Amino acid sequence: MIRPLVHDPIFLAIPSEPASKDDLSVSKDLKDTLLFHKDACVGMAANMIGIAKRIIVFDDGLGPIIMFNPEITMKIGKYEAEESCLSLLGGPRKAERYHTIKVSYEDERFKKKTGIFTGFAAQIIQHEIDHINGILI
Repeated sequence: MIRPLVHDPIFLAIPSEPASKDDLSVSKDLKDTLLFHKDACVGMAANMIGIAKRIIVFDDGLGPIIMFNPEITMKIGKYEAEESCLSLLGGPRKAERYHTIKVSYEDERFKKKTGIFTGFAAQIIQHEIDHINGILI
């Protein structure tokens, strides 16, 4: 189900709670909402649709990938980026990002995984993990 976007900076600044198998329907709604906004958006966090759970979805061109409880465990190659966000009104904002990151997360079967991401995918993931950590760009 496509959900409305949240624009309340007070709600978005609250760190999200861990996700569980009970939140699988949230991940489907998050993916549906991302696909609905695909012309203007490449990633979303659950709090952007009003659910304060540690779930993100992103599409770097290879199809939507859902991550439950993602944590960045390694960062290499700091740079300054300029990003926009559907939840935040106004133009692009500066953000500190890393070219390469290592992320531990759980997939849709709640199997633990680790992945190394670079470039645009790494930037999207960092933006969405900031969201679930209550960090606004």
